[in-house]
Amino acid sequence: MNLARFCLAGADVDPAKVALEVIGPGGEVHETWTFGVLKEKVLSVAAGLRSAGLTTGDRILLRIGHSSDFPLMYFGAIAGGYVPVPTSGQLTEAEATGILADSGAKLVLHDGSVLPPDAGDIPVWGAPQINDLKSSKPGTFADSGDDDPAFLIYTSGTSGTPKGVLHAHRAGQARLSAHEGWIGLREDDRLLHAGAFNWSYTLTVGLIDPWIKGATSVIYQGPRDPAVWPDLLESSNATLFAAVPSLYRRILKYGDVTQSSFPSLRHGLTAGEGLSAELYGDWRARTGRELYEALGMSEVSTYLSSGPSVRVKPGATGKPQPGRKVALLRDDSDKIEFAEANETGLLCVHREELGLMLEYWQRPEETKAAFHGDWFVTGDRMRADCDGYFWYEGRADDLMNAFGYRVAPEEVERVLAAHGSVHEVAVTETEVRPDVSLITAFVVPRDPTAFDADDLGAYASRHLADYKRPKVYKVLEQLPRTPSGKVRRKDLGRADVKNP
Repeated sequence: MNLARFCLAGADVDPAKVALEVIGPGGEVHETWTFGVLKEKVLSVAAGLRSAGLTTGDRILLRIGHSSDFPLMYFGAIAGGYVPVPTSGQLTEAEATGILADSGAKLVLHDGSVLPPDAGDIPVWGAPQINDLKSSKPGTFADSGDDDPAFLIYTSGTSGTPKGVLHAHRAGQARLSAHEGWIGLREDDRLLHAGAFNWSYTLTVGLIDPWIKGATSVIYQGPRDPAVWPDLLESSNATLFAAVPSLYRRILKYGDVTQSSFPSLRHGLTAGEGLSAELYGDWRARTGRELYEALGMSEVSTYLSSGPSVRVKPGATGKPQPGRKVALLRDDSDKIEFAEANETGLLCVHREELGLMLEYWQRPEETKAAFHGDWFVTGDRMRADCDGYFWYEGRADDLMNAFGYRVAPEEVERVLAAHGSVHEVAVTETEVRPDVSLITAFVVPRDPTAFDADDLGAYASRHLADYKRPKVYKVLEQLPRTPSGKVRRKDLGRADVKNP
């Protein structure tokens, strides 16, 4: 089971069929890749990497912008038996350097469009070498096992530094449940994904899913004005559209949308953030189309959802997809006890789930702590109603959701605390209007009279990816703490914040 082969050689599809279209403003086609050409180029990359002397399982850090080179290098590395480390183009040099060091990558592929890491003695291949890889004589898919490492993605860690989540080749098989229980994917579909190539949501739903099925992926390159999407949906003849809820909200606000818009679209897909009943209702009323939500995380493939076979219950996330081993465990018990209907519990996934990570990279204690018996604890608190629908009840930890990315407040606090003007700082989400929350930094300055929030914001922009940066800064005389000294994050947004 090689994940790249499963995606590109598993379906009985005509090699001349279009696998990928890259479109620009107005819907004009910038690039067209057939399944045959795509497979050939991926195997060229695999062969080129093999000739460089890499060893099976070696990690390869990808610092590539929003271009088709990203999936070619990503799937090429997997095809060759190596482990790509995809990274967001928004990362700063320091963030990329930290991931490079932690992953132990033996090679960096950098196209020059995003900030590179400080690689030291590690080889960095630029655009010329990337083009050479694509021009190599095609090789063969590595004979990888189901449980062999396939890719390593980084998520925000509560230690204040990102942690790697290692996935196996079997992750491709896990996507089949999503096709049935969420996406409603068909061979003749054209799936338009709103994300960038280097986002895991795009790599999975935007590329892996359609290619497994033999469908066409459509990716947009151009200005991110929300008003462009209605025209893109129509001009691209997209039958499915995948985005985060906040983009659907902006499309309704800024776009000219009616029930006659984008006639080819069957329904929309949403993940990354919770879908409110209000937004769902607005989308249905304006477009006449369904909007299906799914829940997943870096550690687990999407596993709860609504879909064509599971009607939407507004406000609920959905039901477990076919074959998923999902449960709600009581969080006040040392034993394995399952929550009753309408009782809030911790959402857990069984360790036999194909889409579950292999481990937190080189963090055996954290990996062990993430399990309660045979159940991986996601950290989401939910309840299941009598009809089997799961309802989100918040996080058991302090992880924040920033437009589809989960961010640990400790990582942001570590950066801000290093600024000379900051005495103490705590970070959390604050709701600015219904269904819209922003990362907010509460700062106790060393000198309140000289404190400059703009200067601190500029400092954050040099050290944190945009989605991790606080969008609001507030000054406090002191942080609210428990008697034991722990910051009371839930009290940070109150106007009358005081210490006990």
